[in-house]
Amino acid sequence: MRPLPRQAFIGVGANLGDRWATMTKALIALAHSPGITALETSAVFETAPVGITDQPPFLNLVVGVETILYPESLFELLLAREQAAGRNRAREIRWGPRTLDLDLLLFENETRADPGLALPHPRLWERAFVLAPLAELLARSQRFNRPVWSELRTRLAQTEFSRDGITPWSPTT
Repeated sequence: MRPLPRQAFIGVGANLGDRWATMTKALIALAHSPGITALETSAVFETAPVGITDQPPFLNLVVGVETILYPESLFELLLAREQAAGRNRAREIRWGPRTLDLDLLLFENETRADPGLALPHPRLWERAFVLAPLAELLARSQRFNRPVWSELRTRLAQTEFSRDGITPWSPTT
């Protein structure tokens, strides 16, 4: 019997090279990956860097997926997509510039506190560049209306975060 797909949210960001082309290529590859049964993206935002501020601005979005993969398998898929885009986590500066960043933010009915994979993402509620696209996706999408996400919707509605440095973006901008 085939497992029922579960839902997950992934933060996507890039600030080096052709940011949009890199993100688009990764999203297309993700959508065609075995185990991914549906994919929907938030609006795209250009955001000021956090941590190390002397670097180019990021493009950020959140993608919601339906998947039959386990969280660890989805996480490994995301790491492989980053590597295919030229990211080398071992050589980069934490919170520094990157060609592609794919963070597994939330996975339906799963929590983890492992060094390699923490769910929900440990800094999710500290990152306006993730909260803004996540809130936009949840407000617009009918796909992610499962009861499991009702607490997330409520918390997002009640959480105040600064939108300074977060601007809607489109490829024609």
